[in-house]
Amino acid sequence: MPSQIITQLKILETLYQQGQSNPTLENTLTKIIQQELLTLKQQQAELQTDIQQLEQRHQMSSSELYQQFHQGQLSDDLDFIEWNAYHEMHNTLQQHINLLESSLTHRPHLTHSQKFIKLILQNWRHH
Repeated sequence: MPSQIITQLKILETLYQQGQSNPTLENTLTKIIQQELLTLKQQQAELQTDIQQLEQRHQMSSSELYQQFHQGQLSDDLDFIEWNAYHEMHNTLQQHINLLESSLTHRPHLTHSQKFIKLILQNWRHH
């Protein structure tokens, strides 16, 4: 299924590069991006709650936990491993949020559809 989506997006990219424009498609892609942003931000907020609970339990900030964990100064306690995973997922979500937000705000000469297609293709090529 993902390869079919990529193929479809590449076709749309080709059409848009050739000047084909469709306001309905542009609005639909904008709504998809906005919905994905909402979902990612909700996931990030849930992770932030979990992170804050672990910070309070161990009376350390995330930066302190991160530094001590990666310097091997903390035990292999499940809390620390879990916190590290939450921290990394939180950072990854932030990168995805930034990427999607930039697709809505950068390159004013491109339509939202073109930005979305480029964003998806760039992400696909990096994985």
